[in-house]
Amino acid sequence: MTLAGRRTFVGFGFGPIQTGLFLSEAFASCRFGRLVVAEVMADLVAAIRRNEGQFCVNVAHPDRVEVVTIGPVEIVDTASDLDRQLLIKAIATADEIATALPSVEYYGSEGPSSVHCLLAAGLRDKAREAGPPAVVYTAENNNHAAEILEALVLEEVPQAERTAVAARVRFLDTVIGKMSQVVSVPQEISDYGLEPLSPELPRAVLVEAFNRILISKIRFDGEFSRAITAFEEKEDLLPFEEAKLYGHNASHALLGYLGTLAGIDRVSDLGSVPGLVPLVRAAFIEESGEALVRKHKGVDPLFTHTGYARYAKDLLERMMNPLLRDTTERVTRDTVRKFGWNDRLIGTMRLALTQGVQPWRFALGAAAALSVLHPSLLNGDGAVDRIVGPIWNAPVGDQSPIIQGIEAGLRALRAWRDANFRDPQKLEYR
Repeated sequence: MTLAGRRTFVGFGFGPIQTGLFLSEAFASCRFGRLVVAEVMADLVAAIRRNEGQFCVNVAHPDRVEVVTIGPVEIVDTASDLDRQLLIKAIATADEIATALPSVEYYGSEGPSSVHCLLAAGLRDKAREAGPPAVVYTAENNNHAAEILEALVLEEVPQAERTAVAARVRFLDTVIGKMSQVVSVPQEISDYGLEPLSPELPRAVLVEAFNRILISKIRFDGEFSRAITAFEEKEDLLPFEEAKLYGHNASHALLGYLGTLAGIDRVSDLGSVPGLVPLVRAAFIEESGEALVRKHKGVDPLFTHTGYARYAKDLLERMMNPLLRDTTERVTRDTVRKFGWNDRLIGTMRLALTQGVQPWRFALGAAAALSVLHPSLLNGDGAVDRIVGPIWNAPVGDQSPIIQGIEAGLRALRAWRDANFRDPQKLEYR
C-alpha cells in the first residue's frame, strides 16, 4: 500500500496510540498524500528517517499477530528550527491532526517546540491562507483534553486573529479503548517474534486490532468530512468517557492489582487464580455497570444491563488475550495517579455510592493498590486515613465511606493471602 489522496495528516508524539491507531488508520484510509508526525526523541526521528520514513506495528488479533508496515511518514524533530517550520507549514494544510502525548501537561511546555505554540502558528497560517478546515483529536485520556488544548492554543493567537483561527479548527475529545504497549527489551522482542519499529530501534509497538474509537460530534459551519472514517462521533461523549474510566480502566486495574498480590506476572495467566476473573467480571457488571446504567439510562444501548454485560464480556476477553503480552506490572504502573480521588478505582467507588450501589469489589482493588504503595498495611500497620489524605486532597467528610470500604478491603486481602489466594468471592468483605 502506498500513500494516495490530497489530504494531510499531522500527529504529535510517536508512541503506540499515534503509531498503532492514528497513523495506522490514516495510512489505511488511502486518502492522505502526506503523513507528518512530530517527535521529541532525536534518535527515534533519525532511525525512522534512515528507514525511509517507514515503520512497523504489531497488531494482536485473537488468533495471531499481524505485522503492518506504515509509511512513508515525514517525521520531524521539534528541537530543530528547520523541522519546526516544516511542521507549521504542514499544520496549515492539514485536514486531521492528532495529539497522543503522555498527558495534557505536555500541551503547554516552555519554548518554541511546545505543542500549543506550534499548533497556534500553523493554524494562524491556515486562517490567513484559507487552508482547509481541520479537526484535532486529543488522545491524552483526559475528559477535558480538547478544551484544555483549545484554550492554550487560542491564548497564543493574537486577539485580532482568534475568530478566524477558531473558525478553521475543531478540537475533539476521544474515548480510546484500544490496548497497546511498547516492548523495549530486545530479548522479549525476539522471544515474542515482534517486529521493531525500524531495524535499528530496540523497541516494538504492540497494539490490539480493536479500533472502535469514539470522538466528539464535529460541528463546522460548512461541510467537513473525515478521511479517518473508523471513528464514531457521539453527541455527548461524557457517558462513554465514564464507561471507559469506571468500567474498562477500573476493571483492568482491579485485575492488575489483585494479580500482583497473588504473584501473577502475565494478565493472560490471571485465570489460574481461582475465582479472580469471576470477581472482576462481577465488579465490572454489578458495580461499575449497575451504577453507569442507573446514571445514563436511555443515552445509548451500552447503558442497559444487556449492553453493558456485552461490553464487559468483550473487554475482559480482550484484556486477557495472551498475544497482547500484557503484564500486571504495566497495568499497575503509576499507582499514585491510578489511586487518585477522581481516577479509576476511587472514582468508581464514588460513582457507585452516588447511585446506591455498594462497590465492595472495587474497594478490594483500591485496598490492593494502596498496599502496593504501603505494603505494611497488609500486616495491619498504618492508618488508612493518614495515608490517603495527601494523595486525594479531598474534603475529609467525603472520604469517610471510601476509607471504610478500603479498610474492609484490607481485612479481606489479609484473609485472601492467608488462604493462599483461594476464591476471593468466598471471603467476608463487610
